[in-house]
Amino acid sequence: MFKFIVKLHPEISIKSRPVRKRFTKLLENNIKIVIRRIDEAAKIINNYDNVSVVSKSDDPLIREALIDGLKRIPGIVQFIEVQEIIFETLDDIYQATLKLNYDIVTGKTFCVRCKRQGKHEFTSTDVERYVGGGLNQNVPGASVRLKHPQETIKIEIKDQRAYIVTETHLGIAGFPLPTQEDVLSLMSGGFDSGVATYQMIRKGARTHFLFFNLGGAAHEIGVKQASYFLWDKYSSTHKVKFISVDFEPVVAEILENVENSQMGVVLKRMMMRAGSLVAKQFGIDALVTGESLGQVSSQTLANLNVIDQVTDTLILRPLIQYDKQEIINIARQIGTSEMAESMPEYCGVISKKPTVKAKLETIVAEETKFDFDILQTVVTNARVMDIRDIQKEAKEEVKEAESVQDLPSGAVVVDIRSPEEEDAKPLELDGIEVIHLPFFRIATKFGDLPQDKEYYLYCAKGVMSQLQALILHENGYHNVKVYRP
Repeated sequence: MFKFIVKLHPEISIKSRPVRKRFTKLLENNIKIVIRRIDEAAKIINNYDNVSVVSKSDDPLIREALIDGLKRIPGIVQFIEVQEIIFETLDDIYQATLKLNYDIVTGKTFCVRCKRQGKHEFTSTDVERYVGGGLNQNVPGASVRLKHPQETIKIEIKDQRAYIVTETHLGIAGFPLPTQEDVLSLMSGGFDSGVATYQMIRKGARTHFLFFNLGGAAHEIGVKQASYFLWDKYSSTHKVKFISVDFEPVVAEILENVENSQMGVVLKRMMMRAGSLVAKQFGIDALVTGESLGQVSSQTLANLNVIDQVTDTLILRPLIQYDKQEIINIARQIGTSEMAESMPEYCGVISKKPTVKAKLETIVAEETKFDFDILQTVVTNARVMDIRDIQKEAKEEVKEAESVQDLPSGAVVVDIRSPEEEDAKPLELDGIEVIHLPFFRIATKFGDLPQDKEYYLYCAKGVMSQLQALILHENGYHNVKVYRP
């Protein structure tokens, strides 16, 4: 049999009795959902100041699964694994402790710590002295050391039951879901957005996912995988939505009409506008971003101020004071780092000298050149799905378009870099025709090219060319490959 006693997060314990009762009830329900997926017969008991989990199984794999499940539930700061006994005398407690800890303390220094609730003829100190003295006398090589012992034996007593702690496990703390209002996280699949989403989940906010697609089907599948992973691991007790917005038309409009240095801030404001419209549609009061102060040009204090003024919707930035390495470290802890590392970076807008001190009046003037019907259209056409339906899709592998280093005769290379990139470093190939068609115009202009030729897409990193080739394949253009010199 396995028994765990779940300790409440300290911030739950200090709340008023009605709030504490509500939080603890939500935690109890969440534990039931997770644990009974592992062991249907497990008992979950709400003891007001803790929640106990009891499984009659003796399968070590079940034990490991129970521990893993409890570690991932928001609201659990730690949980102890115990052996429970009903006692009449102090010697009953000692004998049980001796049996469980004989091998552990043999040849080591140790101390005994006891917490006690209820009415007894002895104190916690009496328990520590009696059990510690017995172990000291009857275990070979064992000796008591109250400061910095090699082993600490923990005993908790409540009325006539003693719980001898065999192991202590740490949880992720925070508040149970959903003790806070729903939020909508702007998910890109990178380090920052994944960690920001996790931080909101562990604070008890049911977190939905909003994805602004800049890279076609391949990009969307990658972000769906990352989103599903976070939901499944940390918030699967509650269903949420995954919403995808095709933002390429918005990017194209910005690239063609907005002054170069202002494009980054304008793009972020368009995302916040779109996010607010989506949030309002689903009755969500806050957006979540992975922005960190000063990390990139659009995240200076001046620029964030200008971005925030585009909407009345609350914008939460849980990573605002984190360093990049701190964010990466958390991503490793929560299991999203490998996905983030493999997630391609998408060149939405690239400014030669992006502004770091945007002025509201300048940005507003630039936005007068933007056709806002495009923004409304992409939001109206947003695809909404239950996160649970991603599981099947998430397992699908994205096929890669064929890449070549050496071009055959008669090949046509399509340079899909932005005009600024192409101007700064033109692509010139001896004996090979090179045409320039920016990635944001591929979808609408590629069909105008003669279709009796083989085309090889080129960009600086090979990421966008690979994605655009896949999109063209999906649209029936199979005469497209990728050029990777």
